[in-house]
Amino acid sequence: MSTSLLYHAFGVRGHHHTRTDFEGGRVTFHIRRDASTCRCSACGATDVVRRGEVRRTFRSLPIGRKPTFLALSIPRVECRRCGVVRQVEIGFADPRRTYTRALERCILELGRRMTIRDVAGLLGVGWDLVKDVLKRNLARRFARPKLKHLTRIAVDEFAVAGGHRYMTVVLDLDGGAIVFVGDGKAGSALAPFWKRLRPSGAKIQAVAMDLSAAYRKAVRENLPKAVIVFDHFHVAKLFNDKLTELRRDLHREAAGPLQKRVLKGTRWLILKDPANLDEAKDEKRRLKEALKLNESLAAAYYLKEELRWFWRQPGKTFATRFLDGWLERARASGVKALQQMAKTLALHRGGLLAYYDAMITSGPLEGTNNKIKTLKRAAYGFRDHEFFKLKLLALHETRYELIG
Repeated sequence: MSTSLLYHAFGVRGHHHTRTDFEGGRVTFHIRRDASTCRCSACGATDVVRRGEVRRTFRSLPIGRKPTFLALSIPRVECRRCGVVRQVEIGFADPRRTYTRALERCILELGRRMTIRDVAGLLGVGWDLVKDVLKRNLARRFARPKLKHLTRIAVDEFAVAGGHRYMTVVLDLDGGAIVFVGDGKAGSALAPFWKRLRPSGAKIQAVAMDLSAAYRKAVRENLPKAVIVFDHFHVAKLFNDKLTELRRDLHREAAGPLQKRVLKGTRWLILKDPANLDEAKDEKRRLKEALKLNESLAAAYYLKEELRWFWRQPGKTFATRFLDGWLERARASGVKALQQMAKTLALHRGGLLAYYDAMITSGPLEGTNNKIKTLKRAAYGFRDHEFFKLKLLALHETRYELIG
């Protein structure tokens, strides 16, 4: 093998090929370091004395489906300038690893488009080797995201394992990247974030979140000047939960089979945006029939749709009048679910109206949560918790592609 091919195919320079072995379905290229290229790895001096050598084998890019290795003896030298005795550096691999940088670059490129299992299968290497390469790269690039530029953020939690374990994420609403991942969903989950944020000099102006008292308390204590905005996605989710509970109660208390039949299967019709009702499936007629038979359900449904207009007002003054009027109508409806919703919104009135001060929502974070679900499904879970956190911090660069 020529020196030129050794460099262009495997990224090896300063060595020459001595022989090739074919054994057990693997290819091993034996190479030797040119004596003239030996330098002190501490100071770079060329005035060195040989002090033995260490035999090493590095896995490299496969040739077809055959695993390929580079075997060499790495010289140990004593530097006459600084007196240090060390192995000379090899430019094509990290001396602490068992694979070449060419293989590492290939794994990183494939890892952007494929799962760890797929990359390992394609290259014929172990799952742990692929994960080690990806984790080291992620740690180098994303372990400590820069926080100085933050001005508007969103905070939310997501379930990790079937709702039994949670994690808290902080999203940069301007850049779209996750800048922090914490364990749990209590205010204490954000403690490491505040610790890093204080010396960063960031001037956070607004924070979007759900109606969580724990998050609100943590933000108020650590960012007293920031505007807290209660996101309308979470308000809508809370209202939908109330509607679902009301429909279930009405179905259980229905007087006759006709009412039960009409209410059955209307859950998703009640929660749907009216503009998305499918006429081909007769969804509009079924919804209208259900609302006609149940006055309390109709009142809750129409007030739910009316509340959407709170976030479409021309300004804070109009929004204040709208919200106050809506709360009065909900309280006067006589429907327990609506009265409970009115009580909840009245307690969070300031955070709702703050939307017109900052004009932010958790919409981008909800989209990110969907990406997180896709990431978990593609990987079939993560055994390494820290690796999972690093994958989340790099999620804004992730691209999902169908392979095959």
